[in-house]
Amino acid sequence: MPGMETNKPTSTTPYDVAEHLRTPEEMAAYLDAWVEEAPEDSAGIVKALGNVARGESITHAKDAD
Repeated sequence: MPGMETNKPTSTTPYDVAEHLRTPEEMAAYLDAWVEEAPEDSAGIVKALGNVARGESITHAKDAD
């Protein structure tokens, strides 16, 4: 069809949730959502805790600049 691109790869960028957890309230809401949606998923909850820890580190590093 005219105007349609063909066989062109999709461009994506990595997404890191930790970069978007800026405040204690956002971090708590993120953990609450994990526990509410998948309370039996202990591996997911551990990953979420890691994301919060990284988010806190990123926030503190930005504050230090």
